[in-house]
Amino acid sequence: MLQRKPDWLKVPLPNSREFAEMRGLLGRLDLHSVCQEARCPNMGECFRAGTATFLILGNTCTRNCRYCNVAHGRPAPVDEAEPERLVEAVRAMGLRYIVITSVTRDDLPDGGAAIFARCIELLRNEIPDCRVEVLIPDLQGNWGSLERVLAAGPHVLNHNVEVAPRLFGELRPQGDYALSLGLLRRAGADRRNAITKSGFMIGLGEARGEILSLLDDLAAVSCTSLTIGQYLQPSAGHWPVAKFYRPEEFEGLRLEALQRGFKSVVSGPLVRSSYHAAKYA
Repeated sequence: MLQRKPDWLKVPLPNSREFAEMRGLLGRLDLHSVCQEARCPNMGECFRAGTATFLILGNTCTRNCRYCNVAHGRPAPVDEAEPERLVEAVRAMGLRYIVITSVTRDDLPDGGAAIFARCIELLRNEIPDCRVEVLIPDLQGNWGSLERVLAAGPHVLNHNVEVAPRLFGELRPQGDYALSLGLLRRAGADRRNAITKSGFMIGLGEARGEILSLLDDLAAVSCTSLTIGQYLQPSAGHWPVAKFYRPEEFEGLRLEALQRGFKSVVSGPLVRSSYHAAKYA
């Protein structure tokens, strides 16, 4: 059963001209947006502003996290021409900041790192004024793949831990909390100095102490940018919401994170990992 949302979580349905144009452009270029696939509550706002988080490597994930609305199953083969179409979309939209993410592709030996790198390299070469943020999966701990992505020169390297570690077993059994922290630690120590970013959701049954411990863990691996948002249940078949946190509680967590040394913290009921990413990068 879906719970009734409190007033601070209600947003208007996206119906602007910019939203229609953005959706049309993505359709024409056969590109996916995680905004649509994951039913992000900020989709209308971001599309009106002419921004989007692009979802590469298809729209079918090899993992089945119990909170996620992205389809899971057997993905299609890699589309090697996707990076060129992505650049075409960025140029058509006049973007100066782009977020690129993907489904998890455990079926690929490199986890999709080569396509991520190709997207970054093409954008840096062909639209040098555009800053590039990548939100990558854990790559199954393939540190050679992580090196391939970092070597391409993203401005921001984001990897979300998503939930408190105690909940990994039930909510994302194919994930590994220690592995995610290891990825962020390596990215934070990389000599090329990409901004290291992570994010997680609350409202899935975690205790306050677990949230604070999560902040401690992320600060300890030199993560400098952070997003904290409310979990919203996509359908009756997904994990239920345990609590709707109030805006003032999110503000309290933002202050807790800043006290731990994070340089940028975006915390709020409607915040997602790429929310206002250009502003806070």
